[in-house]
This record gives sequence, C-alpha cells and structure tokens, in this order.
Amino acid sequence: MQLVKPSLQYRQSYLHYIAELGDEERYPFPLDFDCEDFEAMLQKNQDFADGINLPQGYVASETYWFVSGKELVGVSNLRLSLNDTIRHCGGHIGLGIRPSYRGKGLGAELMAQTIAMAKRKGINELHIHCYKQNVASAKMIMVNGGVLHSEIELVDQDKADNKNQHDNAAAIIQRYRVSL
Repeated sequence: MQLVKPSLQYRQSYLHYIAELGDEERYPFPLDFDCEDFEAMLQKNQDFADGINLPQGYVASETYWFVSGKELVGVSNLRLSLNDTIRHCGGHIGLGIRPSYRGKGLGAELMAQTIAMAKRKGINELHIHCYKQNVASAKMIMVNGGVLHSEIELVDQDKADNKNQHDNAAAIIQRYRVSL
C-alpha cells in the first residue's frame, strides 16, 4: 500500500469510496469536496496544497490517497502549518479508512506513511487530535509515537443553551504530540 497524490486514474474507486461512506461523517475534510466535476475537485485539492483560494481559517494542506493497486483504501490530509485555532483543536493530520477495509490495521499504516511525509517536509513536531471516545484513533496515534499532551473540552453552544440536552453538550478532545 502506498500514498499517492489525488489523480484521475482513481476516479472510479474514489466515487465508490464516497458511495460506501453514505451519510457517515467524512474524514478527512477534503472528502466533503464536491466530486461531481472530478477534475475540479482534483484542482481544489491541489489549490489547498499550494495554499491558493483557501477559505477563512484554513491553512495549506496536502491530501494523499492510500491505494492498493487501483483501489483507494484510505485518505489522509496533512496540514503544512497550524494557526492558533487548528493548534488548539484540529492538529496536523486527519485521516479515514474506507468502511470495507476497516479493522485491518490500515489506519495505523496510513498514519505512519503520512507522518513520514510530514518528516520529509521538515515538520519537527506533529499535533494529532482525536475524540476521547474514539479509542481506535487514540491507539493508532500512540502506535505511531503519539504522546498525550492534553485534553480539552469542546462545548457545543447550541446544545449547551438548551438545558434538556446539556449532557450531550461537551466532547473531550485528546491532543497528542509526535516528535519527528
């Protein structure tokens, strides 16, 4: 399995991947890009890598597709720098494994290869964050050298304002560091 830049040759596999995700929340965020015009979606990924036309609050980031032959198995996104907001909650790496390939340890390999890319790009310390209840992600981060730095509580203000839903108003984010 290897990391490749998004390209037209994986179009069919990418579309099947998106269909397989269905209504599930998509990680990393570039999986939310409209792919109806596939070439435009590829250009948007390249623009993000080049730091061009970024929405407010975003930083330059590279998207990698984790492939086996012609099959797209996972996707990772490496932020090339962090702003204060992303440093607080978000981190350098987001990734996801295609549902039909989960439970096989591929997430840890995808993260390892993405960390290797970060090292080649001269990043000395990675911030990698996950929800505390996502034990699989925490294990994947630790297997790849992550050390728990801190935990923060995120409050969903809309839910917190509604006292009936106060119990669901907060999420704990674990913030790990990986020294390269």
